[in-house]
Amino acid sequence: MHDIPDDIFTEPEVDPDTLANLGPLRRLAGIWEGTMGVDLNPKQDGPERREFTERIELQPIDPQANGPQLFYGLRYHTRILATDEDATFHDQVGYWLYEPATGLIMQTLAIPRGQIAMAAGFAAPGDVRLVLEARRGETEYGICSTGFLEKAFRTDSYRIEVTFNPDGSWSYILDTILQVARRPEPFMHRDVNTLRKVEEPTPNPLMLLDKG
Repeated sequence: MHDIPDDIFTEPEVDPDTLANLGPLRRLAGIWEGTMGVDLNPKQDGPERREFTERIELQPIDPQANGPQLFYGLRYHTRILATDEDATFHDQVGYWLYEPATGLIMQTLAIPRGQIAMAAGFAAPGDVRLVLEARRGETEYGICSTGFLEKAFRTDSYRIEVTFNPDGSWSYILDTILQVARRPEPFMHRDVNTLRKVEEPTPNPLMLLDKG
């Protein structure tokens, strides 16, 4: 937990160049595609393995302050298609955020099936591995779901591990522990993929204004 300063209102001076202040998140900025994704999910007859392709856009946003707390970050949207169908397999939006003063990194996520989460970890600018976690019931870095999902496919934990590869790509392993209704044991739902850059990021609006 953060120590709370006496002055919780005064905001710091900011650098308009978000890309220069993203620390360990800088290598995520841009538009990426991956074609080797694998998803393991629970079904009536047992685990199902699906292969998928993915496109994710991670664009810098203007600096954000909570009084003296300052974040630089990326807004993202990912769309995933199973290789055997045309309909969207998974859609997700949110933010990756970095607090330079502490090394805190966060991922917020929202999916259009009635679920949101905020995961957190710590990293330094040169780190090649990021690990963020969220847990159901936590009030700081937690998971919130619809009533149906809570009863039928309760998500107890969320963990994402990102690895930056020497060739400039990055890979992730995403594990969610689910308690499926009327099943005695928890199920580990896993997604993995490797993303390669197809387009550079667009500078954040304040940076574009500063250049103008």
